[in-house]
Amino acid sequence: MTNKDNLRAKFSAEPEKYYNVDLFKREGFLRKKCDSCGRYFWTLLPERNHCPEYPCSQYEFLGDPPTNQRVSYSEAWKLIETFFKNQGHSSIKRYPVVCRWRPDLYFTVASVIDFQRIEGGKVVFELPSNPLVIPQICLRFNDINNVGVSGRHYTSFCMIGQHSIDDGQGYWKDRCIDLDYNLVTKIFGIHKEELVFLEDAWIGYGAFGSSLEYFVRGLELGNAVFTEFEGTPENSIPIKKRVIDMGAGLERFAWLTNGTLSSYDTTFSYALTQLIDQTHIDYDQDFLLKYAKVAGGLDFDSKDTRYLKSSLADKIGISQEKLIQKVEPLESLYALLDHSRTLAFAISDGGLPSNIAGGYNLRVVLRRSLDIIKKHNWNLSLSDLVELHINGLSNIYPELSESRDEIFTILKVEEQRYEKNKFRGEKIIEKLVKTNQVLSQEKLVKLYDSDGLTPDFLISRGVKVSETDNFYSQLSTIHSSQNTKSEAKPQFETSGISTTKILFYDQNLNLNFNAKVLKILDDQYIILDQTSFYPRSGGQEPDWGTISSMNVLDVIKYGDIILHKIDGLKTKEGETVECKIDPIRRSSLTRHHTVTHIINGAARKLLGSWVWQHSAFKDVNKARLDISHYEHLTKKQLLDIETLANEVIQANLQVKKEILLRGDAEKQYGFRIYQGGVVPVNTVRIINIDGWDVEACGGMHCNRTGEVGYVKILRSERIQDGVERIEFVAGIPAVSYSQQTEDSLLSISQTLGVQQEKASTAVANLKSQFDSLQSKLRSLTRKLVLTEINSVQNNAEHINDFLLLLNDDESADEKYHINFGEMSIEKTSNLIYIGLIAKEQNVKVLVFVGKSANSKGVNAGILAATISKYLGGSGGGDNRFGQGGGSNVSTEKRKRSTILELIKAQLRV
Repeated sequence: MTNKDNLRAKFSAEPEKYYNVDLFKREGFLRKKCDSCGRYFWTLLPERNHCPEYPCSQYEFLGDPPTNQRVSYSEAWKLIETFFKNQGHSSIKRYPVVCRWRPDLYFTVASVIDFQRIEGGKVVFELPSNPLVIPQICLRFNDINNVGVSGRHYTSFCMIGQHSIDDGQGYWKDRCIDLDYNLVTKIFGIHKEELVFLEDAWIGYGAFGSSLEYFVRGLELGNAVFTEFEGTPENSIPIKKRVIDMGAGLERFAWLTNGTLSSYDTTFSYALTQLIDQTHIDYDQDFLLKYAKVAGGLDFDSKDTRYLKSSLADKIGISQEKLIQKVEPLESLYALLDHSRTLAFAISDGGLPSNIAGGYNLRVVLRRSLDIIKKHNWNLSLSDLVELHINGLSNIYPELSESRDEIFTILKVEEQRYEKNKFRGEKIIEKLVKTNQVLSQEKLVKLYDSDGLTPDFLISRGVKVSETDNFYSQLSTIHSSQNTKSEAKPQFETSGISTTKILFYDQNLNLNFNAKVLKILDDQYIILDQTSFYPRSGGQEPDWGTISSMNVLDVIKYGDIILHKIDGLKTKEGETVECKIDPIRRSSLTRHHTVTHIINGAARKLLGSWVWQHSAFKDVNKARLDISHYEHLTKKQLLDIETLANEVIQANLQVKKEILLRGDAEKQYGFRIYQGGVVPVNTVRIINIDGWDVEACGGMHCNRTGEVGYVKILRSERIQDGVERIEFVAGIPAVSYSQQTEDSLLSISQTLGVQQEKASTAVANLKSQFDSLQSKLRSLTRKLVLTEINSVQNNAEHINDFLLLLNDDESADEKYHINFGEMSIEKTSNLIYIGLIAKEQNVKVLVFVGKSANSKGVNAGILAATISKYLGGSGGGDNRFGQGGGSNVSTEKRKRSTILELIKAQLRV
């Protein structure tokens, strides 16, 4: 049994305590044990002996919905929202699907995640209003293979979150179940006898409790979780304020009222009819409904899909091939609609498809979508599908339209990459088909990760695969959550030591201050009662200075205590010491931190909303900012970012600093504040560059942007897929860099004998002349080689069936050796040519081996590696060409005769 099974059994052993709510007593619900699976459930029907969950019960609403009213997806939400608002709930807008406020998750996987924060390894619940209801879009990627096939699985879905904290203002389980009961029976008009509650348990991050799932005609509508314990089931205590976490599926409520053959037909009704016509799918409603009734409830990624469909075909009385022919196109269209909706919400909220982190999952569904389109040869684009979603969901999520252009931009980029991957993969596919190998699941994953080749594309090109049923689910588990491991830090015993009073945020504080030495650790770490030394934090390097006459080498934040690493202990515990902070270092760090925020805002405004800070580092002489972006930045883009950043500096905007409750900060500024990561406490320090950028940040900052002075972007580089690094300097370091650049330009212009403004033209002319000379040199080299190549037979040493020519002429450069080697082995196929290029104590080795010598086992790469190893280095290559070399080579080792003997030994002469 799993932990959840054990916990459910524990709760079910005390039903009066955990499950028997007032509604059950008032209405006469009976507690029964399922004859099939042994689970406990509550029903008004004495004759019911099976729990409502598949396979103990089947879908009984398909083609026969339990309500007279038929409501659309959007209308279902309006009914639910109105009901809960009338019952005293606040209706709040959805949170982003990219979960920036949790350190362990990439995506919002449930509505309760919106209101969970992690502090000290424990979960705390923060509701912006109590009680509330929210139409939260959630992303989950563990059931990708089921999407479109099962009739009910999605990678993105709307969880109707009904949440309350039991603090006198909110409510607990009796009120929760009453509300859900009334929603189903009074608002949706479903007879109460149709409603069945199933006992369950729920284990979340650091908290858990009992739960009641409620079903109608075999379809689970919602799950009311009563979170009342923190910790783990093995080690827990009652939570201080109990939490109602009720999540219901909007897709399922709408589906239930219509009884369509799948939930997709109702959810995507705004697009489905148009797309069926456009794709010419044979939508045989009677047959498909018959199939849905037989297949309802099945989990298609738990077994071989083809085996399941074969079994279903037998039940319907049709061949497996005919069944697949009739249902697969529609299943593909369902999946395409789901995946494109997922991408619309994710990209709108700042998610970027990539090969890292949560972006990996987005790229998986994106490429699967493109495979589907290509497989069926449909005249569709992802942008067309997203446009349908934006229009169809505008009643619930009008914000999608604001990101329309940016969504289209990212989709277009990804579609181009998809096509490039397919083009590059042709050689791989040709080899796989030629060797007739059958690819395992593991090999498929590797091919996807390395070359972006998906199973559907490989199969369409004739590649054989063992199985593909769980491929996408397996991919999704690779990047399902974030790695929260951190580097090992030094451990100190600080129990009993008072919290360090922080002074560095005091704007009026002089950089010189006095403090009392509370503790000295390991004769090198001083703990003061108060400090203005800023510790290494948030990517900002620490302050330096002195404590008395001791140099401060490092400053470390250790919980609520700050440690100062000093050079040479010259004080005692209990003494009062004079502390001085290096003002120049502090000033430079402060400017670099402030300009990091300025550049981040500039990049986002110029590039797109997907730009988020990935990481940052601020030192004295320069700083860097890593941002999420889909391509390497061009020179023009960098210049535009630099120009805009300097305009903000010149505007001398106020840099506001304020301390807010975390919930208030999120409500006022949104989740863009989490650029530097999650804030693990309930108060946040907000840095607000007026009208430009707002972030939660504990770093040192200027009071106005004008104090930065000037920023110069040095360079950018792509450090990983989807992440671009920008390096820059600000303030005095920026001035120094400009002066050095000016000096270099002056030196160049003086050397060329031209004015500075004409230096670039002069250099361009020299470059043109140099290129011309290089071209002439290459031509002369080839002519020289052609002249000398005829003497190979005379100069080479005959060794058995080979000709060996070792050339260590000091006047020959690398180009000469390459030309000579390539041309000579073409002319003389049994030739082994070795060129040695000596420079001081270093030797470079170039080896060329002709085709005839290859056929007799001579390998240029192995020969190059052997010689290079002898020379104290390394080398390698293929059978035709190898290279390598060594350094610090002694005169004896470099002797021609010695190397010749080594080569002959290698050739077994």
